[in-house]
Amino acid sequence: MFDNLSDRLSKVLKDLRGHGRLTEENISEALREVRMALLEADVALAVVKDFIEHVKSRAIAQEVMTSLTPGQAVIKIVNEELVTLMGEANVSLNLNTQAPAVILMAGLQGAGKTTTVAKLGRWLKETQKLKVMTVSCDVYRPAAIEQLKVLAAENELGFHASDTEQKPIAIAKAAIKHASEQFMDVLIVDTAGRLHIDDEMMEEVRQLHATVKPSDTIFVIDSMIGQDAVNSAQAFDSALPLTGVILTKTDGDARGGAALSVRHVTGKPILFMGTGEKSDELSPFYPDRVASRILGMGDLLSLIEEVEQKADKDKAEKLAKKLKKGKGFNLGDFSDQLQQMKSMGGMGGILDKLPGGAQIPEAALNQVNDKELTKLQAIISSMTVKERKKPAVINGSRKKRIANGSGTQIQDVNRLLKQFNQMQKMMKKMSKKGGMANMMRGLGGNLPPGFRP
Repeated sequence: MFDNLSDRLSKVLKDLRGHGRLTEENISEALREVRMALLEADVALAVVKDFIEHVKSRAIAQEVMTSLTPGQAVIKIVNEELVTLMGEANVSLNLNTQAPAVILMAGLQGAGKTTTVAKLGRWLKETQKLKVMTVSCDVYRPAAIEQLKVLAAENELGFHASDTEQKPIAIAKAAIKHASEQFMDVLIVDTAGRLHIDDEMMEEVRQLHATVKPSDTIFVIDSMIGQDAVNSAQAFDSALPLTGVILTKTDGDARGGAALSVRHVTGKPILFMGTGEKSDELSPFYPDRVASRILGMGDLLSLIEEVEQKADKDKAEKLAKKLKKGKGFNLGDFSDQLQQMKSMGGMGGILDKLPGGAQIPEAALNQVNDKELTKLQAIISSMTVKERKKPAVINGSRKKRIANGSGTQIQDVNRLLKQFNQMQKMMKKMSKKGGMANMMRGLGGNLPPGFRP
């Protein structure tokens, strides 16, 4: 997400940083580029106008012009204005109510609403330790009820059965009763989507809202439809008292216009964003972190949280103890590390959150892409237990067998063994006193061009 915008803004701000002295003229020139970048990212015109005016009025102020690092001062202003534009702070769900707290999900057909119901239920279960039930009031799309039933089972969520012969209001009432009897903390109600906004649809959603009296009414938007997402959010906001927005499919949205526009246009906070197809790929929306990523400054806080949530702590502790005792780092351990990286969104997902990750040369990225990680895992999987524990025994004939078994070439096996040897050396340095400092010194020569700690 924001790939194109981040590239453009990083270039503009890098040029600004290079000026020893800023004038109103070169600030205006830079902001023209920023304006074009935002418009190309499909940010609403009214939002762009306000944003540029705010940045310009602050940038030509006395404290910036007389600053010893005026370029840095302008970057700080752009960052702060982006944060303000997207909502300044993460807004939580309103769960401080009598159980079950009802969350009503609304949106257009195809926005990923049903999938988001399951993702939100899983997030509430895993991070808030709440008992969650789901129900589908979509009686117009038979597959919707079955889809939610399957997703609820996969994510170990409660599910209230419904069918297309029932009325949405009757389903909702029965689900609330069922959730209360099962001592559920939260009930998430999935409503019917439409291909377009119409009066009949809006009236049905209004009646459903009046019946269930939800603690949160969330509009689910497909971020890839750009300004149309903002227009539909406005229409729903005028019909329903929305409390927030969830952006879906942000991993496929290179522009990011919806994320930058929707809060400003509707006044409703972005609560979460869907970052992939899997059920655990839903993240709380933090405007400051997103602004940092847009400006190429990374998002280390989100990366740390992701490691804490998705890394296998038992395996990590076993590896740490193993290294501490001086036992060797083997190919089985290497395969575990590759799997951990994949579970956190692969190299692309990790680099996106690292400062300067967006500026890494394409040639360097090609050496560590996610397809390469999958290939490395396939090669290791084709080895025997003995070969993984003692790679030194892998001779020419073994390499040929491993390459055939993994559908790769012998040179791919050789490349893996070379990379493993480099990592093994780093792990040895880590196991000694002052290990992390030693490892960081060693990183410089072992990583591809463009990667420097």
